[in-house]
Amino acid sequence: MRTTLNGSPALGPLLARGALLSPFKRPRPDADFPRTRLQLPGVRVDLTRLAAYERVCGFATGDDSLPLTYPHVLGFPPAMRLMSGRDFPLPLLGLVHTSIEITRSTVLKTTGEYELTVYVDGLAPHRRGTEAAVVTEVRTAGKVVWESRSTYLARHRTDGRTPRTSSDGPGPLPAQPARPPAAGGTPLAAVEPSAAVTEPAPPAAVPLSLVPEPLPVLADWRLGADVGRRYGAVSGDRNPIHLHPLTARLFGFPRPIAHGMWTVARCLAAHGTPPAVRIRAEFRAPVPLPGTVAYAAEGGRFELRGADRVHLTGEVYPLTS
Repeated sequence: MRTTLNGSPALGPLLARGALLSPFKRPRPDADFPRTRLQLPGVRVDLTRLAAYERVCGFATGDDSLPLTYPHVLGFPPAMRLMSGRDFPLPLLGLVHTSIEITRSTVLKTTGEYELTVYVDGLAPHRRGTEAAVVTEVRTAGKVVWESRSTYLARHRTDGRTPRTSSDGPGPLPAQPARPPAAGGTPLAAVEPSAAVTEPAPPAAVPLSLVPEPLPVLADWRLGADVGRRYGAVSGDRNPIHLHPLTARLFGFPRPIAHGMWTVARCLAAHGTPPAVRIRAEFRAPVPLPGTVAYAAEGGRFELRGADRVHLTGEVYPLTS
């Protein structure tokens, strides 16, 4: 079923609805999920907001083409409408963004008019719970020119034997409000889980010959405490875990954490991408703010590292016609 929207949904009411419904959700990989495809026609880019986004994420300003990650900002409100609904089986609170894959066939002009389509592509078992895939498509003249596929994990009790489906990186959400996760992807929000979480067994040893060499560090970035607030202002994603120490502590984080999509955008701004490209990134651990991270890259691979963990890994694949 297709539903055409008259405008981009307001995020505030959607986040509130998702929070209120979260305690009543019982996620499982065989649950039904919404089959509706939301269409948003006639989308034009607010150039002032775009310039602010480019500055926050490190992209050059004044280009006549959109940064690779910017259509995700345009598609986020329709995605939230789906994910906050009664028929979406995963609780919005505690949902962790584990990965994103973006495919762009050509550059998107800043002055173009686009049609967005957003839908849930399915659920899959994960050894730490259930993962949902959400797809966003951008069309111009009826042709898909940009597409993303994001995976979101709802943690719940499992037998721990399910093969991983996208990212095995996200660590535990806080079991108590005052205790932060040791590692993990980027939670849409973090609260006490409604079900106990079974910790996975320790991973099997990996032969040293199969462990990839660390990528060379190209830059150290000092991140201010306001990165989350600045990105929230330009993206519309004002999740409290990203904004202030007080609001972050309410959800178990001693400090605010950076948006996962900001980390991807910042890395791609430094790395650069060809006009036709596919990228994949996996969110492995939150980035506390303020803090210092190392941007490392070689060839098509990139990563963001802290003092004792890898926060983000990604790859860039040029496409040929």
